[in-house]
Amino acid sequence: MLQVYRYLTYFLFPIFIILIYFRSLFNKEDKKRFKEKIFSSHFMARKDNSKKLVWFHAASIGECLSILPLIDEINNKNNNINFLITTVTLSSSKLLENKLNKYNNIDHRFLPLDIILLVENFLSSWKPDLVCFVDSEIWPNFLFKIKEKKIPLLLINARLTKKSFNRWNVILNFAKKVFSNFDLCITANEESKDNLSKLNVKNLKYIGNLKYSVQSIYEELGDSNKKVLNNYKTWCAASTHSGEELIVIRTHLRIKKNYNNVLTIIIPRHIGRSFSIKSLSKKFNLKTQILNDNDLINPNTEILIINSFGVLPKYFNYCKNIFIGKSLIKELKFEGGQNPIEAAKLDCNIYYGPYVYNFQEVYDFLETNNMAEQIYNEYDLSNSIMKKFKNPKKIDYENIDLLNNYGDKILQHTIMNLNELIEIKNENA
Repeated sequence: MLQVYRYLTYFLFPIFIILIYFRSLFNKEDKKRFKEKIFSSHFMARKDNSKKLVWFHAASIGECLSILPLIDEINNKNNNINFLITTVTLSSSKLLENKLNKYNNIDHRFLPLDIILLVENFLSSWKPDLVCFVDSEIWPNFLFKIKEKKIPLLLINARLTKKSFNRWNVILNFAKKVFSNFDLCITANEESKDNLSKLNVKNLKYIGNLKYSVQSIYEELGDSNKKVLNNYKTWCAASTHSGEELIVIRTHLRIKKNYNNVLTIIIPRHIGRSFSIKSLSKKFNLKTQILNDNDLINPNTEILIINSFGVLPKYFNYCKNIFIGKSLIKELKFEGGQNPIEAAKLDCNIYYGPYVYNFQEVYDFLETNNMAEQIYNEYDLSNSIMKKFKNPKKIDYENIDLLNNYGDKILQHTIMNLNELIEIKNENA
């Protein structure tokens, strides 16, 4: 089966090259760096062979944020380690451009395609001492080659949903060989642990979702924009997907009947949809603005669409009433849900729909501790937001401490497991 996979990826390689090139023309890939995915000449080489190199592969934004606390902890104990972070998405690279400025020992690259020639050249160029794949990133050629080179290999914050398990189950024998390459799997939830155990994964542990360890960022909006927003009752719909903006706009219209000065902020999961959301909003005769980096908010705006990466904390910190998207779309009931932990750590009132399969345990934890409320439609959402407009809650420091302590516990247990595979200690003594 592995040989079939390798032949197939070789055969499709020219098509992948064309697709990635065309994606770059439509701003879906980095126009300068997309070649990192398809050409060995753009891999570069390990800069300092005197230091150990830990390689983290995290597909997108949420996974990237979850590994930065790990890197901080490792850096606190040892300045003799360099890090390589690879990602897949354009949004994650833009986020890391800002986040990695304070580090001098981290390189970012796009992960090359899982073509055996590219895999071999990439591993030979970087020579990692430890490899950590994050979440649900499974690339067979990479995994087998890493194991062949006897490099310790981890799957951290692992997620394997029922839907993904059923796909692997079709090729069960091959799946067992693929997952047997990992020396350690640390799962994000109990369901993933159960599913991975059926694939005969060795050294399987459940600690908790590493995304709890991401520290809150108390970023402030610019004074000029904050001054405009202070004239409004504001709420935010974050990480929305197609179909949810209509519910958000209907929610806005219902609130407007009682609060004429309501302003709704929409932060779509994919900002390339900003203009289509604006067109939808204009159909309801709402004053709508797309806000890019460094733009000023127009004083008469009713619907504000954020067209920037990495700005969620600013709006969470200001608005406090937050709907988390990808949760009201029934068609996504087995892959729905976006991460609400960041908003919870900023003590926001969190609202979410019934379809949060990917983060069900997280939402259950938050709702049990009165940090989140499930809604089903614009009637529920508007009523809940108006109640909070009428009676704003005070900051709940106990809940914030609960989340931070839980996250720190997960982080420390993850670090302990990393220590078993590579020595990460203070070597300055």
